[in-house]
Amino acid sequence: MRKLIGCTLFIALVAAAAGYGLWTQKRDVGHYLSDLRIQVAINDGVNQERGNLLGVEPELSPRDYQSLDLVHLKLAAYLNSAREAGLLNDKTIVVLPEHIGTWLVFRGEKNELYQAASLNDAMRWLALSNPLDFANAWLRADGESRANDAHLRMKADSMARDYQALFGGLAKEFGVTLVAGSIALPEPRVENGTLLPGKGPLYNISVVFGRDGALMGTPQPQLLPTYEEQSYIQPSPDHELNVVNTPAGRLGILLGSDSWYPENYRTLNDKGAQLIAVPAFIIGKDTWHSPWGGYKSVSTPSEISLKPGEVSEGEAWHRLTLISSVPSSNAQAGITVFHRGKFWDKRSVGHGFISRNGQTSPDIPGTGARLLNLWL
Repeated sequence: MRKLIGCTLFIALVAAAAGYGLWTQKRDVGHYLSDLRIQVAINDGVNQERGNLLGVEPELSPRDYQSLDLVHLKLAAYLNSAREAGLLNDKTIVVLPEHIGTWLVFRGEKNELYQAASLNDAMRWLALSNPLDFANAWLRADGESRANDAHLRMKADSMARDYQALFGGLAKEFGVTLVAGSIALPEPRVENGTLLPGKGPLYNISVVFGRDGALMGTPQPQLLPTYEEQSYIQPSPDHELNVVNTPAGRLGILLGSDSWYPENYRTLNDKGAQLIAVPAFIIGKDTWHSPWGGYKSVSTPSEISLKPGEVSEGEAWHRLTLISSVPSSNAQAGITVFHRGKFWDKRSVGHGFISRNGQTSPDIPGTGARLLNLWL
């Protein structure tokens, strides 16, 4: 009898394991109708054949990342609208928001993930759907938040391939220079023109693709992630800022709150940056209008007099980005672009703006996807 019971239990366990294995392999791509509309929120200056900075603030959701075809459809629709409005030329620099590539971690997952009630639930589905990969990545994870690290690390190879294929493809398709927001990858490097992840700590990096779809210059890591991000995203190992030669001029990139530090502008001045792109990302439906929380990675720079809570988050971005308390950037122009949309229970907010000769555009509120154009 004991042998019979034991044999029955063993068969049941094997069947359950086999069923779970089959379930993890099943990936159904559901039908999804995405909103492809976008409005021109800012169109500053006139075309003088010197090119332009074009910020794209996309309205994205988890379903947009279900396949590369879906996310390409949406971003290509935005760029096609820009082309129809006469905003694309061979000197155009398109700037996308921070972490637009990081969301590729959810590409090709199960329907249960996209239907989750919260981001935490979605992350649990991600682990459950990829048990062996997650376990292996968790053992190799770095930083305090091993789970967040493992979720990104386990899909790093496919994320890097998808990122280059998607954004390099868009740059070539529309004949523009494209600042591809950012993506979080473990110790990324470029070999023979290909973006590859490594095995070390996670870094938040931005990559520029040329009109031929090829990588330009060196990927730009974020210098100073916030304290919350530093539980799994590491600061730039060499604290180096890069400048890329583009058809419109020498371009520097400051990721997120890296744009709040006057020292970074002085470094870009020394490297001859003429243009600055700031891909940014803010979580929270009301964060833009809430009191500013201050510097969240290091102490406040000595030349900054702004105190936490003194202004709103949005006002702080306008005060600190590209201007600081005293204009410190010699760049001719710059653009700050925020991610928009809702990922489960987390909404990303922010109203992008342009900067010219030390002055920023007014805060222009609004919902939905937006284009911000600055003629050079």
